[in-house]
Amino acid sequence: MDTILQKRNVQIAENWFKAFNSQNLEQLLQLYAEDARHFSPKLKIRQPETQGWISGRPALRTWWRDSFERLPDLHYQPERFTANDHRVFMEYLRKVPGEVDMQVAEVLEIQDGMIVSSKVYHG
Repeated sequence: MDTILQKRNVQIAENWFKAFNSQNLEQLLQLYAEDARHFSPKLKIRQPETQGWISGRPALRTWWRDSFERLPDLHYQPERFTANDHRVFMEYLRKVPGEVDMQVAEVLEIQDGMIVSSKVYHG
């Protein structure tokens, strides 16, 4: 049975997609703790010195601002969420005109209603 925390975590995931797909950077960042960590294979390729990891809202802001500027038509199509009291596993399609759709999974670790860590997996 779903708990209040599981439902809250699914709501955070839904808010994440709304903010990302509308490219509302400030709304997206407000879902993250100040010192949140993020891992992405795309980050590892574009900024190899990070080994795929960035930390803190300023680094997240820079990363996503660059993504939104480079890919103004980037859209994530959510497929399903699986949540427990501390995390939500999101499955979605990465859609960019002119590119093949990419299956993506992302795990959001959540503490006290804030994302403290996120990790992206490409399929």
